[in-house]
Amino acid sequence: MAKSIQWLGNSLDNVREFSEIGRYYTGVELRRVPKRRDADRLETDDNTRAGCAEIRIHAENAYRIIYIAKYEEAIYVLHSFIRKRRKPRNRTSPLPRNDTANCNTKG
Repeated sequence: MAKSIQWLGNSLDNVREFSEIGRYYTGVELRRVPKRRDADRLETDDNTRAGCAEIRIHAENAYRIIYIAKYEEAIYVLHSFIRKRRKPRNRTSPLPRNDTANCNTKG
């Protein structure tokens, strides 16, 4: 018996905004979750909260689906979105030139 999929919040509305290919692969990957330990496009890392998993779909855009599948009764889709930014942000940005100049002067 297949697990049902419970869409929480606006996750289903967000998936409806995916392209046709994005919606197709969302369905394919979510149906694979209970049959195997992880889906083909499953990613887990330190940025995902414990107990959650993330499916990453790369088509004309990058699509993300965050879910929990550890409960027997259903797969809970917590969040889904289109990632519009391809490159990760540079979290260590240098100081502006004016601030750097001020750091080198003695006060």
